[in-house]
Amino acid sequence: MLSAKRLEHFKNRLLDMKHDLEDQLEQDGHQGPNESASELADYDNHPADMGTEQFEQERDAGMKQEKRDQLKEINDALERMENGTYGVSEISGKPIPEERLEAEPTATILVEEA
Repeated sequence: MLSAKRLEHFKNRLLDMKHDLEDQLEQDGHQGPNESASELADYDNHPADMGTEQFEQERDAGMKQEKRDQLKEINDALERMENGTYGVSEISGKPIPEERLEAEPTATILVEEA
């Protein structure tokens, strides 16, 4: 099991990660459509330009979803800290090595179980 000091270390890392992601998601929400879309509105749209714009919008949506998924993993890890199961594999119940938690603070299983 992790010591109280190590748990606090991981909690602080997770909270920092959480705040960074929340800030990024907030900034993403304040950004309007791509500038290229507004530039294209003044001209006849070439199909290639519209395809590029659609690709960029889909890429941005995918990146936002990935950030939301990461935020959920962080919140889940913080919840595991609260209920005393952080750092324990959800599959085997064995302790997750600190080295793995340093590399991936949201880890829920051992490397060999992945």
